[in-house]
Amino acid sequence: MTPTKLNAAIIVVSTTASKDPFSDASSGLLTESFAANSSAESATWQVIARSIVSDDREEIQGALKTLLEGPTRLNLIVTTGGTGFAITDITPEAVKPFLQKEAPGLVHAMLSASLNITPFSMMSRPVAGVSGSTVIITLPGSPKGATENLEALIKLLPHACIQAAGIQSSRKLHSGGVESLERHAGIHKHSKHPPKSDSPHSGHRHHHHHHGHNHGHAIPRAHTSPESRANRLDDAVTRRYRESPYPMITVEEATDMIARETQIKGIVQVQVNEDLVGYVLAEDVTAAESVPAYRASIVDGYAVVHSDGKGTYPVVSVSHAAPGSIPPLSSGQVSRVTTGAPLPPGATAVAMVEDTVLKSMTEDEREEAEVEILADRMEDGENVREVGSDVMKGDVVLRKGDIISAIGGEVGLLASVGRAWVRVYDKVTVGVLSTGDEVVHHDREGELRLGEIRDSNRPALLSAIKAQGFSTVDLGIAGDKTGALQSTLIEALQSVDVIVTTGGVSMGELDLLKPIIEQSLNGTIHFGRVAMKPGKPTTFATVQSPKKKLIFALPGNPASALVTLHLFVLPSLRKSQGYEKYEFPQVRVTVDEDMKLDPRPEFRRAFVRFDEVDGRLHASGTGGQRSSRIGSAHGANAVLVMPALREVSEKRRELGCIPKGETADAILWGQIGCA
Repeated sequence: MTPTKLNAAIIVVSTTASKDPFSDASSGLLTESFAANSSAESATWQVIARSIVSDDREEIQGALKTLLEGPTRLNLIVTTGGTGFAITDITPEAVKPFLQKEAPGLVHAMLSASLNITPFSMMSRPVAGVSGSTVIITLPGSPKGATENLEALIKLLPHACIQAAGIQSSRKLHSGGVESLERHAGIHKHSKHPPKSDSPHSGHRHHHHHHGHNHGHAIPRAHTSPESRANRLDDAVTRRYRESPYPMITVEEATDMIARETQIKGIVQVQVNEDLVGYVLAEDVTAAESVPAYRASIVDGYAVVHSDGKGTYPVVSVSHAAPGSIPPLSSGQVSRVTTGAPLPPGATAVAMVEDTVLKSMTEDEREEAEVEILADRMEDGENVREVGSDVMKGDVVLRKGDIISAIGGEVGLLASVGRAWVRVYDKVTVGVLSTGDEVVHHDREGELRLGEIRDSNRPALLSAIKAQGFSTVDLGIAGDKTGALQSTLIEALQSVDVIVTTGGVSMGELDLLKPIIEQSLNGTIHFGRVAMKPGKPTTFATVQSPKKKLIFALPGNPASALVTLHLFVLPSLRKSQGYEKYEFPQVRVTVDEDMKLDPRPEFRRAFVRFDEVDGRLHASGTGGQRSSRIGSAHGANAVLVMPALREVSEKRRELGCIPKGETADAILWGQIGCA
């Protein structure tokens, strides 16, 4: 059955949050709840609008009116806040005039669910109903209360929204009876067991860097599949989730999401000099003048009137490749010229010095008086570079989207046509942060204490990002404390365009990045798990601060961090800078050893070289591929794109590997090596 797509909007009613959006923790949790309760069988929720208003009747009603009268049809609007007994709590009174039909059953369900948790729930005054074809529900202001109230209704809300919008007739909707409706909504009143996990590989993950080698260690895996439960920053460890609430997506889906959210930063004017390298042109560049700007000799020799032919002629002037004036040349005269020097007016060709003989000198014997021209039947323009023969004034010399490379050709061309400034796409500034109480600076003196590890991620990522030409900010190390990590991120968002973190995205009780992004920064997590090895916990989010900023939360294991940096982060940075082809090049290689296949798609660090014997690209591994082993990145200039075991041919599936001598795809990180 095709799921019904339903649009939802969230209005946060809070005077405090309207002044400081970072204090809003509710809307992110509600968005997460909608995403977690989207079903491929029944309904999918999309939160298309989120707004914050103060505890003011006119502001609340203005926000509702804007949403209800907007171009996109909304199936559901939820408000959070202003439903209590305080003087400023007026959300129910502001919402009621919009309700043509009230829904006391929804209100009763919310209160009943909340009263099972705390008797103080009776102090809430929610209202619910239908305005036109849109269902409206008021939720409490506390993040915990808002989420619990929404969770009490979420499985039945698609049914209410479908009826209110007239998407299906009531007769058809109820044709299978109540049991059919319950099955379709995913309600199992008598189920004793929670639903099974969608991934056999979830469970405990290492929190951060763990250097070492794989000496037969078993791969960590979960042995239970309890119901997913999202972590809350203020919850005890006993309430942490045992299974990730984030759906597992493919690498292709992840790169598509990142590309959709990545925007060009802007256009700036930059001076043409060595600092221009790495920029992408934001406009076509035309020549301000012709090259050459004058008729020039392409050889050392003598400027002549070509129709004079062979003979002995007086040398009346000299033209060097230097600024200055030259007297005109008449028939029966020659002028000595050097390569690149301008021709005197009247000259039509240049005889090479090899085609001449000195006939006489001046009295001081320092200059030539006469030379004999041996060349016969010279043509008009012979050995002459005409005005604009390289570039004519007004010609387009470089196109919008062209990259200024370090080879020097583009900078040289711009300089040759007199361009002092060009318009280019601006480069983003990237902040890099390591997280974890166990992480210490790599250059700290003294031995490590039990549980400490040196920070290899931050130096490695900073160097890789700088090598791509982007400005970086070293954000240091943040411990596993909510306040410290939150303040570091908030401060960083004021000065950088993109934040890259490592660690804190797995399943541990101190993995705080995801809840902080959603609950403290009011951000949107677009994905929190990727079906890949290494890099499964990779997380991508956006935050409005006030412009959209990107956050890449990478795994803490060093090899995972480098692989996901090159696969997700660097292509996004290149796209933001105007690169049309922003992903790293992918080539076909011959593997020089058996490459073992994994149940997950794997990105195996490798060295790619050109073989002078067979003229092909070859790839070899770089040692043990455990995600914590930074040594596997040493010498790597590529990753092999290894498909999941189930996706390969029967032959490879039986062997469990890509055999030596066969081919595979590789994504190049750097320069191809030589045999």
